[in-house]
Amino acid sequence: MNSVYLDNAATTPMLPEVIEAVQQSMQTNFGNPSSIHQYGRKAKAAVETARKNIAKHFNVSSSEIIFTAGGTEADNLILFNAVLNLGVERIITSKIEHHAVLNTVQFLEKKHKITVDYVRVNENGAVLTESLGGLLSESKKKTLVSLMYVNNEIGNLLPIDDVAALCKEHNAYFHSDTVQAIGHYAIDLQKTSIDFIAASAHKFHGPKGVGFAYFKKGIGILPMLHGGEQEKGARSSTENVHSIVGMEKALAIACENLREDKEYIVRLKKYFVKKIKELIPNIKINGESIEETSYTILNLRFPIEDKMLLFNLDLSGIAVSGGSACQSGSSKGSHVLRGFLDEEEEKKTSVRFSFSKLNTIDEVDYVLNQFKKVLKNK
Repeated sequence: MNSVYLDNAATTPMLPEVIEAVQQSMQTNFGNPSSIHQYGRKAKAAVETARKNIAKHFNVSSSEIIFTAGGTEADNLILFNAVLNLGVERIITSKIEHHAVLNTVQFLEKKHKITVDYVRVNENGAVLTESLGGLLSESKKKTLVSLMYVNNEIGNLLPIDDVAALCKEHNAYFHSDTVQAIGHYAIDLQKTSIDFIAASAHKFHGPKGVGFAYFKKGIGILPMLHGGEQEKGARSSTENVHSIVGMEKALAIACENLREDKEYIVRLKKYFVKKIKELIPNIKINGESIEETSYTILNLRFPIEDKMLLFNLDLSGIAVSGGSACQSGSSKGSHVLRGFLDEEEEKKTSVRFSFSKLNTIDEVDYVLNQFKKVLKNK
């Protein structure tokens, strides 16, 4: 039986070069970065070199990068900081954000009595900038806008420059969960005015359990974790040196090969869409068109409800998802699809296929052949 991994939006396999970088660090660099002896200084140097190199990819200074345990912690650190430290009284977001943002915003609303408003989305789940503009005009409260760059379930792309301009015009902070974008799209934070972004290494072939938050220079940071002065006092806890080194390597590889990787994955995605539409003409894309969504993510809605489809695909060695990985064990369905589909369409089976540069045409053909078998048995 073949084995095909098409769930790269959940996590990506680590590249051999990244594994080697992590392994070398583990073997030769075991010191605590906070220790003042030579072993500690060596570890500290590795962390700071990684911070500097990562910052260069976004055209920012190293002091603006705070290492975290991943995207969820980065989002939480940013959102809590906005309310508890910066005096934000109002957050504007959407109902199709990742739960790292949605659940945190709802907690802050309940616990700290902030106002929360939700931008409208169109019939394909795309954020309506005119709705955001209207909301920003409605209140003089100190406001943070939190909208993800690439939706993790349907791949819709935020018009990030337009949103940044609206936030600047209305003197609002702008936070974007860029977890699904980093390593796949170039982000120049001098050209696009974003105050905070969140990243997670395992989305671009790096290690799990490590990421970073970007805080624009001049914005103070109140830590969520206490008990140490690591990360310039912004995040207590001994740095995960080996994984930080691995993240640095993974990001460097991703940025160096950005154009070639994109062209390759776009061909895979378009080929898959063309062939599966030939097999199932009335299949639908959840989200905007394939040209207007992330080239790595494809969410398809089948014409029927088939509760066994994911299970049967798994039995055939095909790894895909019905939604975000962190919600895959939930029986509540997708809050993203619920945000723009009617009840009848939402009941139909939707599957997220997410591609990487490690996938091949042969793998796509294998998946298509499995669908042919499924259709024969219907």
